[in-house]
Amino acid sequence: MKSHLIAIVLAILLSGAANGERIKDIVEVHGVRGNPLTGIGLVVGLADTGDTSLPSRQMLNNILRRSGQVLTPDQIEGGNIAMVMVTAELGPFDREGSRIDVNVSSIGDADSLQGGVLLPTPLEGLDGRVYAVAQGGLSLGGWRAAGEEAAITKNHQTVGRVPGGATVEQSALANFINYAQGRRYIKLNLINNDFTTAQRISEAINHDNNDAATVLDAGTVRVQIPDNIADRDVIKFMTEIMDRRVVVDMPAVVVINERTGTIVVGQNVGISQVAISQGSLVVTVQETARVYQPTAPFSDAGTTEVVPETLIEVEEQEQTLIPMPEIVTVSELATALNAIGATPRDLIAIFNALKEAGALQAQLKIM
Repeated sequence: MKSHLIAIVLAILLSGAANGERIKDIVEVHGVRGNPLTGIGLVVGLADTGDTSLPSRQMLNNILRRSGQVLTPDQIEGGNIAMVMVTAELGPFDREGSRIDVNVSSIGDADSLQGGVLLPTPLEGLDGRVYAVAQGGLSLGGWRAAGEEAAITKNHQTVGRVPGGATVEQSALANFINYAQGRRYIKLNLINNDFTTAQRISEAINHDNNDAATVLDAGTVRVQIPDNIADRDVIKFMTEIMDRRVVVDMPAVVVINERTGTIVVGQNVGISQVAISQGSLVVTVQETARVYQPTAPFSDAGTTEVVPETLIEVEEQEQTLIPMPEIVTVSELATALNAIGATPRDLIAIFNALKEAGALQAQLKIM
Protein backbone atom coordinates (compact mmCIF):
# COMPACT_ATOMS: atom_id res chain seq x y z
CA MET A 1 0.00 0.00 0.00
CA LYS A 2 2.78 2.42 0.96
CA SER A 3 4.73 1.62 -2.19
CA HIS A 4 1.92 2.97 -4.37
CA LEU A 5 1.27 6.12 -2.32
CA ILE A 6 4.03 8.16 -3.98
CA ALA A 7 2.84 7.21 -7.44
CA ILE A 8 -0.74 8.25 -6.62
CA VAL A 9 0.30 11.62 -5.19
CA LEU A 10 2.61 12.36 -8.11
CA ALA A 11 -0.09 11.41 -10.61
CA ILE A 12 -2.43 13.95 -9.00
CA LEU A 13 0.26 16.63 -9.12
CA LEU A 14 1.07 15.92 -12.74
CA SER A 15 -2.57 16.05 -13.83
CA GLY A 16 -2.93 19.48 -12.22
CA ALA A 17 0.26 20.75 -13.81
CA ALA A 18 -0.83 19.64 -17.27
CA ASN A 19 -4.04 21.70 -17.10
CA GLY A 20 -2.24 24.80 -15.88
CA GLU A 21 -3.01 27.17 -13.04
CA ARG A 22 -4.99 30.37 -13.03
CA ILE A 23 -2.81 33.47 -13.01
CA LYS A 24 -4.69 34.74 -9.94
CA ASP A 25 -3.55 31.66 -8.00
CA ILE A 26 0.17 32.06 -8.71
CA VAL A 27 0.61 35.85 -8.43
CA GLU A 28 -0.19 38.67 -6.06
CA VAL A 29 -1.15 42.13 -7.23
CA HIS A 30 1.41 44.67 -6.09
CA GLY A 31 -0.15 47.01 -3.53
CA VAL A 32 -2.93 44.65 -2.49
CA ARG A 33 -1.99 43.41 0.97
CA GLY A 34 -3.21 43.35 4.54
CA ASN A 35 -1.90 45.41 7.44
CA PRO A 36 -1.28 43.94 10.93
CA LEU A 37 -3.01 45.56 13.89
CA THR A 38 -2.15 45.07 17.57
CA GLY A 39 -3.41 46.23 20.93
CA ILE A 40 -3.21 45.46 24.65
CA GLY A 41 -6.58 44.56 26.13
CA LEU A 42 -8.21 43.14 29.22
CA VAL A 43 -10.42 40.05 29.45
CA VAL A 44 -12.90 39.92 32.33
CA GLY A 45 -15.43 37.40 33.61
CA LEU A 46 -13.03 34.51 34.14
CA ALA A 47 -13.88 31.88 36.74
CA ASP A 48 -10.73 32.26 38.84
CA THR A 49 -8.59 31.14 35.88
CA GLY A 50 -7.12 34.55 35.06
CA ASP A 51 -3.71 35.94 35.93
CA THR A 52 -2.72 37.45 39.26
CA SER A 53 -0.01 39.75 37.97
CA LEU A 54 0.21 43.39 39.05
CA PRO A 55 0.03 44.82 35.48
CA SER A 56 -3.41 43.29 34.89
CA ARG A 57 -4.74 44.83 38.13
CA GLN A 58 -3.19 48.19 37.24
CA MET A 59 -4.86 48.05 33.85
CA LEU A 60 -8.23 47.30 35.42
CA ASN A 61 -7.63 50.13 37.88
CA ASN A 62 -7.09 52.60 35.01
CA ILE A 63 -10.34 51.48 33.36
CA LEU A 64 -12.25 51.90 36.62
CA ARG A 65 -10.81 55.36 37.15
CA ARG A 66 -12.22 56.50 33.81
CA SER A 67 -15.59 55.38 35.15
CA GLY A 68 -15.16 57.41 38.34
CA GLN A 69 -14.04 54.54 40.58
CA VAL A 70 -10.86 55.53 42.47
CA LEU A 71 -9.09 52.40 43.71
CA THR A 72 -5.57 51.13 44.12
CA PRO A 73 -4.22 47.90 42.58
CA ASP A 74 -3.93 46.42 46.09
CA GLN A 75 -7.69 46.74 46.51
CA ILE A 76 -8.36 44.65 43.39
CA GLU A 77 -8.09 40.89 43.53
CA GLY A 78 -6.76 39.00 40.52
CA GLY A 79 -7.95 35.72 39.11
CA ASN A 80 -11.02 36.87 37.20
CA ILE A 81 -9.17 39.14 34.77
CA ALA A 82 -6.34 38.63 32.29
CA MET A 83 -4.14 41.02 30.32
CA VAL A 84 -4.05 39.93 26.69
CA MET A 85 -2.45 40.78 23.37
CA VAL A 86 -5.06 41.44 20.70
CA THR A 87 -4.07 41.03 17.04
CA ALA A 88 -5.93 41.37 13.76
CA GLU A 89 -5.31 41.99 10.07
CA LEU A 90 -6.85 44.92 8.27
CA GLY A 91 -7.61 43.79 4.73
CA PRO A 92 -6.80 45.98 1.74
CA PHE A 93 -10.49 46.54 0.98
CA ASP A 94 -11.91 46.74 4.51
CA ARG A 95 -13.77 50.03 4.93
CA GLU A 96 -15.15 51.99 7.89
CA GLY A 97 -17.79 49.95 9.66
CA SER A 98 -16.54 46.58 8.40
CA ARG A 99 -16.06 43.74 10.88
CA ILE A 100 -12.82 41.78 11.10
CA ASP A 101 -11.77 38.80 13.23
CA VAL A 102 -9.37 39.22 16.13
CA ASN A 103 -7.11 36.84 18.02
CA VAL A 104 -6.60 37.14 21.77
CA SER A 105 -3.54 35.72 23.58
CA SER A 106 -2.81 35.79 27.29
CA ILE A 107 0.24 37.76 28.40
CA GLY A 108 0.29 36.89 32.11
CA ASP A 109 -0.02 33.63 34.02
CA ALA A 110 -3.69 32.93 33.27
CA ASP A 111 -4.70 29.27 33.17
CA SER A 112 -7.66 29.69 30.83
CA LEU A 113 -9.59 32.41 28.99
CA GLN A 114 -12.74 30.28 28.81
CA GLY A 115 -15.92 32.31 29.27
CA GLY A 116 -14.07 35.64 29.16
CA VAL A 117 -15.20 38.87 27.52
CA LEU A 118 -12.75 41.26 25.87
CA LEU A 119 -13.25 44.87 26.91
CA PRO A 120 -13.10 47.54 24.15
CA THR A 121 -9.52 47.62 22.88
CA PRO A 122 -8.08 50.05 20.30
CA LEU A 123 -6.02 48.33 17.60
CA GLU A 124 -3.13 50.27 16.12
CA GLY A 125 -1.11 49.88 12.95
CA LEU A 126 2.65 50.13 12.72
CA ASP A 127 2.28 53.88 12.20
CA GLY A 128 0.68 54.27 15.64
CA ARG A 129 -2.76 55.20 14.31
CA VAL A 130 -5.93 53.47 15.54
CA TYR A 131 -7.63 51.58 12.71
CA ALA A 132 -10.11 49.39 14.60
CA VAL A 133 -11.68 48.75 18.00
CA ALA A 134 -12.13 45.18 19.27
CA GLN A 135 -14.49 43.78 21.88
CA GLY A 136 -16.71 40.75 22.50
CA GLY A 137 -16.91 37.26 23.93
CA LEU A 138 -14.05 34.84 23.33
CA SER A 139 -14.33 31.54 21.49
CA LEU A 140 -11.64 29.04 22.48
CA GLY A 141 -12.69 25.97 20.52
CA GLY A 142 -12.14 23.82 23.59
CA TRP A 143 -12.82 23.53 27.30
CA ARG A 144 -11.24 22.97 30.70
CA ALA A 145 -12.67 21.13 33.68
CA ALA A 146 -10.76 21.02 36.96
CA GLY A 147 -11.19 19.66 40.45
CA GLU A 148 -9.07 19.86 43.56
CA GLU A 149 -6.63 17.16 42.50
CA ALA A 150 -6.91 16.90 38.70
CA ALA A 151 -7.87 18.82 35.58
CA ILE A 152 -8.86 17.92 32.02
CA THR A 153 -8.15 20.30 29.15
CA LYS A 154 -9.03 20.19 25.46
CA ASN A 155 -7.09 22.41 23.05
CA HIS A 156 -5.11 25.51 24.03
CA GLN A 157 -6.91 27.54 26.69
CA THR A 158 -4.86 30.77 26.74
CA VAL A 159 -5.50 31.74 23.11
CA GLY A 160 -8.96 32.68 21.88
CA ARG A 161 -10.72 34.27 18.95
CA VAL A 162 -13.51 36.80 18.56
CA PRO A 163 -15.13 36.29 15.14
CA GLY A 164 -16.04 39.68 13.70
CA GLY A 165 -14.92 41.18 16.99
CA ALA A 166 -13.37 44.40 15.67
CA THR A 167 -15.03 47.33 13.94
CA VAL A 168 -12.92 49.18 11.38
CA GLU A 169 -12.69 52.87 12.26
CA GLN A 170 -10.27 53.86 9.50
CA SER A 171 -9.38 52.08 6.27
CA ALA A 172 -5.98 51.69 4.64
CA LEU A 173 -6.60 52.18 0.93
CA ALA A 174 -4.95 49.74 -1.45
CA ASN A 175 -3.30 51.50 -4.38
CA PHE A 176 -2.62 48.87 -7.01
CA ILE A 177 -2.71 51.08 -10.13
CA ASN A 178 0.58 52.84 -10.91
CA TYR A 179 0.89 55.84 -13.18
CA ALA A 180 3.93 56.60 -15.34
CA GLN A 181 4.18 58.95 -18.33
CA GLY A 182 0.42 59.23 -18.54
CA ARG A 183 -0.14 55.46 -18.67
CA ARG A 184 -1.66 53.08 -16.16
CA TYR A 185 0.12 49.93 -14.99
CA ILE A 186 -0.38 47.07 -12.57
CA LYS A 187 2.36 44.76 -11.32
CA LEU A 188 1.94 41.04 -10.78
CA ASN A 189 4.32 39.54 -8.23
CA LEU A 190 4.90 35.79 -8.61
CA ILE A 191 4.45 33.79 -5.43
CA ASN A 192 7.27 31.46 -6.55
CA ASN A 193 9.86 33.36 -8.56
CA ASP A 194 10.70 31.73 -11.88
CA PHE A 195 11.76 33.22 -15.24
CA THR A 196 9.94 30.60 -17.30
CA THR A 197 6.66 31.02 -15.46
CA ALA A 198 6.92 34.81 -15.68
CA GLN A 199 7.43 34.59 -19.43
CA ARG A 200 4.43 32.30 -19.82
CA ILE A 201 2.27 34.73 -17.86
CA SER A 202 3.39 37.54 -20.13
CA GLU A 203 2.61 35.52 -23.26
CA ALA A 204 -0.85 34.55 -21.96
CA ILE A 205 -1.75 38.18 -21.29
CA ASN A 206 -0.28 39.45 -24.57
CA HIS A 207 -2.27 36.94 -26.59
CA ASP A 208 -5.19 39.37 -26.83
CA ASN A 209 -3.69 42.63 -25.52
CA ASN A 210 -0.97 43.68 -28.00
CA ASP A 211 2.16 43.31 -25.87
CA ALA A 212 0.66 44.87 -22.76
CA ALA A 213 2.67 42.63 -20.40
CA THR A 214 6.40 42.91 -19.85
CA VAL A 215 8.59 40.63 -17.74
CA LEU A 216 10.71 42.79 -15.43
CA ASP A 217 12.43 39.94 -13.60
CA ALA A 218 11.81 36.40 -12.35
CA GLY A 219 9.25 37.65 -9.83
CA THR A 220 7.50 40.58 -11.52
CA VAL A 221 5.34 41.05 -14.61
CA ARG A 222 4.21 44.59 -15.43
CA VAL A 223 0.89 44.93 -17.27
CA GLN A 224 -0.11 48.12 -19.04
CA ILE A 225 -3.82 48.87 -18.93
CA PRO A 226 -4.93 49.66 -22.51
CA ASP A 227 -5.93 53.28 -23.14
CA ASN A 228 -9.31 52.28 -24.51
CA ILE A 229 -10.33 50.81 -21.14
CA ALA A 230 -12.15 53.29 -18.91
CA ASP A 231 -11.40 53.51 -15.22
CA ARG A 232 -14.69 51.83 -14.38
CA ASP A 233 -13.69 48.82 -16.51
CA VAL A 234 -10.22 48.27 -15.01
CA ILE A 235 -11.47 45.60 -12.59
CA LYS A 236 -13.15 43.76 -15.47
CA PHE A 237 -9.87 43.85 -17.41
CA MET A 238 -7.98 42.47 -14.41
CA THR A 239 -10.55 39.70 -13.95
CA GLU A 240 -10.13 38.60 -17.56
CA ILE A 241 -6.35 38.35 -17.44
CA MET A 242 -6.27 36.78 -13.95
CA ASP A 243 -8.59 33.94 -15.00
CA ARG A 244 -6.25 32.78 -17.77
CA ARG A 245 -4.34 29.56 -17.18
CA VAL A 246 -0.59 29.13 -17.30
CA VAL A 247 1.50 25.98 -16.94
CA VAL A 248 3.77 26.62 -13.97
CA ASP A 249 7.38 25.56 -14.46
CA MET A 250 8.46 23.62 -11.39
CA PRO A 251 12.12 23.48 -10.36
CA ALA A 252 13.82 20.12 -9.99
CA VAL A 253 13.86 19.77 -6.23
CA VAL A 254 13.39 17.03 -3.63
CA VAL A 255 12.27 18.15 -0.17
CA ILE A 256 12.79 15.75 2.73
CA ASN A 257 11.53 16.10 6.29
CA GLU A 258 13.47 13.49 8.25
CA ARG A 259 11.46 14.10 11.44
CA THR A 260 8.18 12.97 9.88
CA GLY A 261 9.45 10.87 6.99
CA THR A 262 7.75 13.16 4.45
CA ILE A 263 9.16 13.37 0.92
CA VAL A 264 8.05 15.76 -1.83
CA VAL A 265 9.49 15.18 -5.31
CA GLY A 266 9.31 17.95 -7.91
CA GLN A 267 7.95 17.34 -11.38
CA ASN A 268 11.26 17.67 -13.25
CA VAL A 269 13.40 15.55 -10.94
CA GLY A 270 15.55 13.06 -12.84
CA ILE A 271 18.09 10.38 -11.97
CA SER A 272 21.05 9.42 -14.09
CA GLN A 273 21.68 5.75 -14.83
CA VAL A 274 22.69 4.01 -11.59
CA ALA A 275 22.32 0.70 -9.76
CA ILE A 276 20.73 0.56 -6.30
CA SER A 277 20.91 -2.17 -3.70
CA GLN A 278 18.52 -1.98 -0.78
CA GLY A 279 19.12 -3.96 2.39
CA SER A 280 17.97 -3.87 5.99
CA LEU A 281 18.48 -5.62 9.29
CA VAL A 282 15.68 -7.32 11.22
CA VAL A 283 16.48 -7.55 14.93
CA THR A 284 14.23 -9.80 17.06
CA VAL A 285 14.40 -9.60 20.85
CA GLN A 286 12.44 -12.22 22.78
CA GLU A 287 12.16 -12.37 26.57
CA THR A 288 11.51 -15.80 28.11
CA ALA A 289 11.46 -17.19 31.62
CA ARG A 290 12.96 -20.63 32.32
CA VAL A 291 12.09 -22.60 35.47
CA TYR A 292 14.87 -24.62 37.14
CA GLN A 293 13.89 -27.50 39.47
CA PRO A 294 16.12 -29.04 42.20
CA THR A 295 18.07 -32.13 41.10
CA ALA A 296 16.65 -34.21 43.94
CA PRO A 297 12.85 -34.18 43.94
CA PHE A 298 11.03 -34.03 47.30
CA SER A 299 14.22 -33.02 49.13
CA ASP A 300 15.64 -29.91 50.74
CA ALA A 301 18.75 -30.01 48.57
CA GLY A 302 17.64 -27.06 46.44
CA THR A 303 14.84 -24.62 45.58
CA THR A 304 12.81 -23.94 42.44
CA GLU A 305 14.10 -20.84 40.63
CA VAL A 306 12.69 -18.79 37.70
CA VAL A 307 15.54 -17.36 35.59
CA PRO A 308 14.75 -14.77 32.84
CA GLU A 309 16.52 -15.30 29.51
CA THR A 310 16.85 -12.99 26.53
CA LEU A 311 17.09 -14.33 22.99
CA ILE A 312 18.34 -11.96 20.30
CA GLU A 313 18.29 -12.86 16.61
CA VAL A 314 19.67 -10.68 13.84
CA GLU A 315 18.65 -11.41 10.27
CA GLU A 316 19.90 -9.41 7.30
CA GLN A 317 17.45 -9.14 4.42
CA GLU A 318 19.46 -8.76 1.26
CA GLN A 319 18.40 -7.37 -2.07
CA THR A 320 20.17 -7.86 -5.33
CA LEU A 321 21.73 -4.92 -7.13
CA ILE A 322 18.91 -3.36 -9.14
CA PRO A 323 19.96 -1.35 -12.20
CA MET A 324 17.94 1.81 -12.86
CA PRO A 325 17.92 3.44 -16.30
CA GLU A 326 18.08 7.18 -16.74
CA ILE A 327 14.86 8.63 -15.31
CA VAL A 328 13.35 11.66 -17.00
CA THR A 329 9.83 11.93 -15.50
CA VAL A 330 8.39 11.82 -12.01
CA SER A 331 6.09 8.92 -12.86
CA GLU A 332 9.05 6.84 -14.05
CA LEU A 333 10.94 7.78 -10.92
CA ALA A 334 8.03 6.65 -8.71
CA THR A 335 7.68 3.40 -10.65
CA ALA A 336 11.39 2.62 -10.30
CA LEU A 337 11.45 3.34 -6.56
CA ASN A 338 8.26 1.38 -5.93
CA ALA A 339 9.78 -1.59 -7.79
CA ILE A 340 12.44 -2.01 -5.12
CA GLY A 341 9.84 -1.81 -2.34
CA ALA A 342 11.29 1.33 -0.77
CA THR A 343 9.55 2.76 2.29
CA PRO A 344 9.65 6.50 3.05
CA ARG A 345 12.58 6.01 5.42
CA ASP A 346 14.41 4.01 2.75
CA LEU A 347 13.73 6.73 0.19
CA ILE A 348 15.37 9.33 2.41
CA ALA A 349 18.56 7.29 2.52
CA ILE A 350 18.35 6.55 -1.24
CA PHE A 351 17.95 10.22 -2.19
CA ASN A 352 20.85 11.24 0.04
CA ALA A 353 23.05 8.56 -1.48
CA LEU A 354 22.01 9.53 -5.04
CA LYS A 355 22.93 13.15 -4.33
CA GLU A 356 26.35 12.16 -3.03
CA ALA A 357 26.89 9.97 -6.11
CA GLY A 358 25.98 12.84 -8.42
CA ALA A 359 23.11 10.84 -9.93
CA LEU A 360 20.26 12.99 -8.57
CA GLN A 361 19.66 15.76 -11.08
CA ALA A 362 17.80 18.01 -8.64
CA GLN A 363 18.28 20.18 -5.62
CA LEU A 364 17.97 18.30 -2.35
CA LYS A 365 16.48 20.22 0.58
CA ILE A 366 16.48 18.77 4.10
CA MET A 367 13.96 20.29 6.50
